[in-house]
Amino acid sequence: MNLDFSFFTWHIISTFILKGLVFSLHLTLVAMIGGIILGTILAMMRLSSLKWLSVPALVYVTTLRSIPLVMVILWFFLLLPLLTGQTLGAEYSALITFTVFEAAYYSEIMRAGIQSVKKDQVNAGYALGLTYFQSMRYIILPQAFRNMLPVLLTQTIILFQDTSLVYAIGAYDLLKGFEILSKNYNRPVEAYLIAAVLYFIICFGLSYSVRQIQKKIQIIR
Repeated sequence: MNLDFSFFTWHIISTFILKGLVFSLHLTLVAMIGGIILGTILAMMRLSSLKWLSVPALVYVTTLRSIPLVMVILWFFLLLPLLTGQTLGAEYSALITFTVFEAAYYSEIMRAGIQSVKKDQVNAGYALGLTYFQSMRYIILPQAFRNMLPVLLTQTIILFQDTSLVYAIGAYDLLKGFEILSKNYNRPVEAYLIAAVLYFIICFGLSYSVRQIQKKIQIIR
C-alpha cells in the first residue's frame, strides 16, 4: 500500500472536517441533554404506581430499545414528510430522532439510579412534609445523578459514536466530511484511517475522563 497523508493540511481540516465535527458534537450535546431530561421523566413514570403513567413509558422504552437506531433515523426522515407534508431537513431530523431515541436508554439508567437510593430517605422526606415530586427533586434525583454519572457519560460516548449513522440521511457529520474529502482527493484509505484515529482520540479521551470522575465519586462515597 502506498499511503500518502501529505494532502491532509490545516486547509483541508478547516474546509471538510471542522463543519462535520461541530455538528457531531452539537448533535451529541443536544441529544444528551434532551435525552436525560426526557429519560428522567420516563423513569419517574415507569416507577409510578399509576398504570396510565407506567404502561405508556414501558411501551415507549421497550419499543425504541428493540429497534436499531439507523431504522428510527430513516423512518423519521422518510415518513414524517409523508404524514405532515413538511420536511425538517437532515440535521433537524437527526437532532429530534437522537433525542427521542436516546431518552429510552437514559431512562433505564436513571431508573436504576433512582432505585439505588434507599427508600428510607424517601420516607424521611415524606415525614418532613415533602410531596413525591419535592422528594424526587431535593433528595432522590441529586443522588441518582451522582450514582449514575459514570454510566450516563459512558452512554454519551456511545451516542457520539452513533452520530455517524446520520450519514444514512445525508447529514453533514464528521464521517460525512471525511467521505467528501476522500472523494475529492481520491484518497479513501487515508481519509478513513484518519477518521478512525480521530474517533479513537475523542472517545478515548472521554473514556479517560469518565474513569477520573468515577474515582472522585468513589472517594466522595
